[in-house]
Amino acid sequence: MYRMINVQQSDQGLQRIIWRESENDPIQTFELTTVTYGTSAAPYLATRCLQRLAEDGDKSHPVAAKVLKKDFYVDNMITGDSSVKEGRSLIREMNNLLDSAGFILRKWNSNFPRWNTSAIVTKRVILSDASKLFDPLGLVGPVIVQAKIFIQTLWKLNCKWDEPLMKEFQDFWQEYRRNLIALDSLTVPRWVGPRQDCVSVELHGFCDASERAYGACFYLRCVSSDGSVAVRLLMSKSRVAPLDEPKRNKRKESIPRLELSSALLLSHLFQKFRSNIPTTTMPHFWTDSKIVQCWLASSPSRWQAFVGNRVSEIQHITRCGVWHHVPGTENPADILSRGMTPVQLQYQAIWFDGPLWMRQETPTWPVNDDVNFEQFESAVLEERSVVSLALQAQPPSELFSLYSSFPKLIRIVALIRRFRYNATEINRGSRMIGLISTEEYDKAVIHLVQLSQRESFSQELLDLARNDEVRESSKICSLRPRLVDGIMHVGGRLRDAPVSDSRKHPMIIHHNHPLAMLILAHYHTKLYHAGQQLLIARVRERYWPTRIRDLARKLIHGCISCFRARPRPLDQLMADLPAERVTPAPPFLHVGVDYCGPFLFTYANRRSSPKKCFVSIFVCLVTKAVHLELVQDLTTEAFLAALKRFVARRGHPTVMMCDNAKNFVGANRELDELRRLFEGQQFQHVITRETAVERIEFKFIPARTPNFGGLWEAANDITDITVVGIIYNLQ
Repeated sequence: MYRMINVQQSDQGLQRIIWRESENDPIQTFELTTVTYGTSAAPYLATRCLQRLAEDGDKSHPVAAKVLKKDFYVDNMITGDSSVKEGRSLIREMNNLLDSAGFILRKWNSNFPRWNTSAIVTKRVILSDASKLFDPLGLVGPVIVQAKIFIQTLWKLNCKWDEPLMKEFQDFWQEYRRNLIALDSLTVPRWVGPRQDCVSVELHGFCDASERAYGACFYLRCVSSDGSVAVRLLMSKSRVAPLDEPKRNKRKESIPRLELSSALLLSHLFQKFRSNIPTTTMPHFWTDSKIVQCWLASSPSRWQAFVGNRVSEIQHITRCGVWHHVPGTENPADILSRGMTPVQLQYQAIWFDGPLWMRQETPTWPVNDDVNFEQFESAVLEERSVVSLALQAQPPSELFSLYSSFPKLIRIVALIRRFRYNATEINRGSRMIGLISTEEYDKAVIHLVQLSQRESFSQELLDLARNDEVRESSKICSLRPRLVDGIMHVGGRLRDAPVSDSRKHPMIIHHNHPLAMLILAHYHTKLYHAGQQLLIARVRERYWPTRIRDLARKLIHGCISCFRARPRPLDQLMADLPAERVTPAPPFLHVGVDYCGPFLFTYANRRSSPKKCFVSIFVCLVTKAVHLELVQDLTTEAFLAALKRFVARRGHPTVMMCDNAKNFVGANRELDELRRLFEGQQFQHVITRETAVERIEFKFIPARTPNFGGLWEAANDITDITVVGIIYNLQ
């Protein structure tokens, strides 16, 4: 449409294009003279031209001009008329009006059956006709599946899209078109749901397959309170059988596989609408294939991939229901898998109302026989072949189980190697005697590691000897191992690091080999039962056991010495907090008091000796706020003076709690003075008398119960540390 509208010559320069076919050709300049698709003004220009055309043809073509103004969306016309005669007149008038401006209407279509009947039948026409059959619920699924099968036949013959078909195909489709008129007289109940008097609502699904197609359908069975049973078709779905593809070496599916595909289609259909159907019993699924029944009655792992994957999905979706076997003549899905004309479908009560036995009592239903796997061969059932091979794993050498000490094992291997060296005829003149040398120890260690690698990494050693690299499937591929003198070392990127070769490229040891645990146990003992991180760091300076963290954790967890050194503490079950601690109150209304010190101070006169002073700590039992007062000595008068200063600053408390004197028994000399202060009857009487006058209840905690005063004891420790630190910094 856009290319039929010219642009004014003054605006054509805005649609200039620079072009050349190749790099060697000169650059050419073109200007687009018509409206270009993609520009911002293109939709407006096209619509405005149509509106102007309608205005110009308002008198010559009044009906077409009216439709052109109201029933066009860009270049699409959607309109209608009251009769076929008036519709044809509108088409002639619309064509004349638009042809005058160079616009030609194409692809006419109508909902009138005889309107679109094309005399020449092509594959495009057939696909267009089949797409017009709108049946989302599949109520006429047997009719539509005939069109699907016919289109697949044309596809298999590689027919061209616009090439007329053979006469027999054209005759078939013309007959199919005529039969569609019978659908006008087909009636289906609009309401299929349960009524208010229904006492039981059941869902029954059927599936079946043929060589050409397979399908599934569902029925709703409602039992009323008076015993009457109503069965209605709910929905159906069909698919054509897949074709064989010789180029892809894909053969046509067998009938049992198609039956299984229909059961999977039934499961998917059930999954879509099961939450919208208010059933009262478990759903029932019916198939006329004994093989499918055998497949669904066993574990998916028993069957080959094609069958096993579909059986697993079907069992998962339909786990809330039960599968039954139904004879093929009583399976309504058989009609769906073979197809049927509309005239024939009208007289098939089994399709719309289900089998006759569904309207009867449950005992009259088909008997569900036990599944018998023996009646089918293993090839028909596509049973997975199980191959059992007796694999004999190479056990570690007995040498590693002789001793539980790694140094002792090294010494024994060194002695064995020395004996072998001395027993050789050629070495009789240079026998090794005396203590074992460091070189002999190192060679013994290398011999043990090499033996363990042969037992654990035989394939990796072979790959490194052939290709200088291990396979990607190897568990040590990420270590990039390298082979040096017959021993695998870790590759890594530390080749230029200024450290020893043993630290840059440790020797690899498998975690399941006994040598790995011997090495870790030796280093664990050598490092005085070190923790996991230190143990791993020291071992990796020379060795690289795989999964070393698991080994270290297992070793430390099983070490008796480590277990004894780290006993599990017992948590003391504490009593409930007193009411003063949990009752909301203003700050310092409930107070705990304690002394901190002594601290030494001197007067301004340098000749005076240092004197002792103390700090009285008042702790709020609710907010844990702390108030400090300096006390000159441990006399009752000094404490009362500090208490009065506290009251003057913080207000009158109602409850004050203090340590009992027995808490300080056995303390040092300074604390002994505190003990005597709190122990004295005179002190307690005076303090109690003075606080009673001020309406303060003074309480002493029980003897030998320091946990009762944990709050002020903690404040005491913090104050002591803080004051000492400050004094130290001042000095």
